[in-house]
Amino acid sequence: MTGPVREHAARWYRPRSLRGQILLWLAPWILVGAVVAGCAFWASYSALIHTFMQYQMEVLARSPAAGGQGPAGTSDGGDGRDAGHGVEPLPLLSDTNILDWGAFAVQVWSADGRLLATSRPDTGVPLQAAPGHGLLRTHDAWAPGWRVYTAPAAGPHQRRVQVLQSEKFLQEEVAVRTLYVIVPMALLVPALLFTLWLVVGRASRSLRLVADEVAQRDDRSLGAIRMDRVPEEIVPLVGSFNALLARLGEAFAAQRRFVQDAAHELRTPMAAMALQLENLRPFVPAGDAQQQFAQLDAGMRRARHLVGQLLRLSRQEAPVAAQASAAPVDITALLRDSVGQLMPLADQRRIDVGFAGDGQVAVHAAASELRSVFDNLLDNALRYTPEGGAVEVRLHRLDSGAVVDIMDTGPGIPPDLLERVFDRFFRVPGNDADGSGLGLAITRAAALRQGLRVELRARDDGAAGLLARVHLPPPQPAPAPLLTPA
Repeated sequence: MTGPVREHAARWYRPRSLRGQILLWLAPWILVGAVVAGCAFWASYSALIHTFMQYQMEVLARSPAAGGQGPAGTSDGGDGRDAGHGVEPLPLLSDTNILDWGAFAVQVWSADGRLLATSRPDTGVPLQAAPGHGLLRTHDAWAPGWRVYTAPAAGPHQRRVQVLQSEKFLQEEVAVRTLYVIVPMALLVPALLFTLWLVVGRASRSLRLVADEVAQRDDRSLGAIRMDRVPEEIVPLVGSFNALLARLGEAFAAQRRFVQDAAHELRTPMAAMALQLENLRPFVPAGDAQQQFAQLDAGMRRARHLVGQLLRLSRQEAPVAAQASAAPVDITALLRDSVGQLMPLADQRRIDVGFAGDGQVAVHAAASELRSVFDNLLDNALRYTPEGGAVEVRLHRLDSGAVVDIMDTGPGIPPDLLERVFDRFFRVPGNDADGSGLGLAITRAAALRQGLRVELRARDDGAAGLLARVHLPPPQPAPAPLLTPA
């Protein structure tokens, strides 16, 4: 077994979620507390009811109704002796009285150990030698037995009273009363755990909202996170993160200002050098000097294109509070316009450009941003397609929605570099076409701002070349008309 798998298997009891950790730690303690509380109530109530019943047995044994000692200290007419006569018969008790109602069974014994009267003849309990309370088991080992209280004799010749109560009744009474407490407690435990689960879930939901808000941030939206719905425990953390976002925003702004300033400063000398080259062109002799001049002119054009792309990229990366220019845009008309703008480059390189539009598709976005996306993709297709090739623009629908495909017959891109080409200044090795390596970076940045997704892949028909697919966002529903009162 590998190390990571063994570590995962050894830590199954340590959940990573806050809710799971709280429940894992508190649930056993709640269950143990409920069990301890139930046992403590059983013990305390058992002691209470036994003490109370013992006191009642003592009171009954001393009462004249049970044949005990009266106020004068005698029970046989006051002569101090047991005359062997005159014991009133006691009412007999049934099993219902004994087992269900907990009635006391009374026995009256003579001084010489003869049973004079009893309310339950079949108990089989003899007179206990020592006075006081005790638990007497019967001949049945599984029977709970009898609680016995033997009253002490007032004199050597006085009769004695013995009071019995069923131990089974006492045990059942304690069990039932304990059950009355344990059942609500048993119902309270899952309710308490569910409440705990719910409370922790609500607290973690606010954390997820903060995490979702952080996940939606990028280099163009570095505003502070709202603190009104953040739990107090993580306010310092969110505050520190807001400070980090502020410093990061300042760093990005400084970088953009540097690129913009550098691009602006380079545009003027670049334009002057291009003008000087144009003025120098008539004086360049034919031959090698003219070839060197042509290479210099091509390098100057690439440099001017690079400066323009840098300035354009820095402007596009600037944060925007709201896209006020967003409006419904007809994609078919926009694509036709883009193709028409780039037709001179296609004619110059003898590239056949075709367009096929499947119906009319409207997207709510900024027209300038959409134009930037399609212009850069078309420009790349025309630049990297060899002379005499073909570029096809197609607007159609898939199951996922409307898409725009731009297919060329160029060399294509290796599969492992399809994502790398979106990086700034990255160019596919071995490709000598003019370019700055910023076109696709500008394309993706503009597409993301407008909710589009750009995908590069090999052509589906198996032909050589590249397929650039732009997934358009679904159209927004029209707002409901306002109802005016009649």
